[in-house]
Amino acid sequence: MEKVIIQLGTLTCPSCMQKIEQAIKKEDGVAKVKVLFNASKVKVELDSSVTDAVIIQQTIKKLGYTVEDTKTKELS
Repeated sequence: MEKVIIQLGTLTCPSCMQKIEQAIKKEDGVAKVKVLFNASKVKVELDSSVTDAVIIQQTIKKLGYTVEDTKTKELS
């Protein structure tokens, strides 16, 4: 598994958080997703079928939100 932390532009309302979470949950290979509203971050755990976080970034951008930074880490 891989853990991805995506820093977003500022989120303005809790419904934005829910919208992002719901869209990411629909993507193949997503094991867990949590949007941290106050920190404007998305934490995603991807299973081994996903080779990188580009699809998650694209999903966020399609919703109209800004991706500022992405960090990945292998989970044991």
